[in-house]
Amino acid sequence: MTRLHSWPWVESQVARSIADWHACASRPLPLGTRYSPREQRKRERAYDACFRSVEYELHQIPRNNSDRFAFNHRFAATFARFARIALDLNEAAVELITRGFLPAGTEFARCSRRFDTALGMEEIVQACRNAWTVCGLQPLLGRRLSITPSIVGYSLLYPYTDNYLDRKDEAGPSKREFCRRFRGRLRGESIAPQNDREAAIWALVDMIEGEYPRARYPQVFDCLLAIHQAQEESMAQMGAGSTQNDLDVLRISCAKGGSSVLADACLARGWLIEGESRVAFDWGTLLQLGDDLQDIREDLRCGSSTLFTLAISQARPLDALVDQLLNFSEHVGSELDGFPAGTATLKDLLRMSWRSIILAAVANVPEYFTRAFLRELEGSSPFRFGFLQERHEHLAGHRGLYARTFSAFVDDLQNGDSLADRAQATPCLAH
Repeated sequence: MTRLHSWPWVESQVARSIADWHACASRPLPLGTRYSPREQRKRERAYDACFRSVEYELHQIPRNNSDRFAFNHRFAATFARFARIALDLNEAAVELITRGFLPAGTEFARCSRRFDTALGMEEIVQACRNAWTVCGLQPLLGRRLSITPSIVGYSLLYPYTDNYLDRKDEAGPSKREFCRRFRGRLRGESIAPQNDREAAIWALVDMIEGEYPRARYPQVFDCLLAIHQAQEESMAQMGAGSTQNDLDVLRISCAKGGSSVLADACLARGWLIEGESRVAFDWGTLLQLGDDLQDIREDLRCGSSTLFTLAISQARPLDALVDQLLNFSEHVGSELDGFPAGTATLKDLLRMSWRSIILAAVANVPEYFTRAFLRELEGSSPFRFGFLQERHEHLAGHRGLYARTFSAFVDDLQNGDSLADRAQATPCLAH
């Protein structure tokens, strides 16, 4: 198997992504479909009707299998109505979500809880976002959309590793020692775990090794080492404040985001060719910058440097950066056509989801944009920005609708099993 994803290769992709990002700065704002206030209100009514139905169902979750099947069917039907009216999705797109991505999310949540019953639903939702990215890549790479052991293993590394490395109450030397040991484990070294957290992380790497033996799939582990090195370098963002400039921060963001989805793509099939690797890297850069836009308030609170927090610290409105991000999203979306596999429906759905993430993030922090920019961009949103901001808190957080909906689909598990026992007992983790 060809070795492709060395750190020098990652650095070359970072330089290419940065060049593409800068090229998007001079383009006009891509507004897309326009919605009148009347059309937006129609979609908002469908939005609220959908979530009232979900709230109602969540208050009477059935316990036996036959009633649970009916509950799942009603939930899917409710979402389908919402998607058709509020999002203008066609039947093929609705079916892809209700028969592909939603069941995959449910299966991932169940596998996650079977692996570790102590995982909180917020952590599972966080990990599921990555799992859905891999599921989006699978059909593009000629594979069936499904949850696999390596998807569970890699996606759950995020709550166990990212969240630990992002903690400000943990000393730097402890983090560096953990990174050293984790790097050794990713290289295949025999290292005994020092605590329960490491035991869980080592077990997750076991899942990946079980599906992709190192000797046959070296690219998988090159990609995992690449994201690990990028994560170590991204720790420089923690509390960096004004000591870094835009280019430093952009380079770190591209490396972390790009290598993350690069690993997703490799885990979707076990290997990649050069062109597929480049598109996956750009995809990851886009998602990282989108996450940074979503996380503005949290990053400002904890002092993390991103392109957006640096602009705010310099009293610059975020209009130009979001204009650039929307154009970069269009650029990455055009690259999807380079995949011969994957339907036009899937590619259009991915493009729509990326744009929706950006619009929703803008709606949640309107104070950082000019009124003229908000008015212009709001007309291309199916929902008014004020409406999206009001609904955001209802959906997010520990008791938000996202977390409670996931909980409704997760089977109850017996306590007391070890991590190894759970991995052996989980059908979806069978090798």
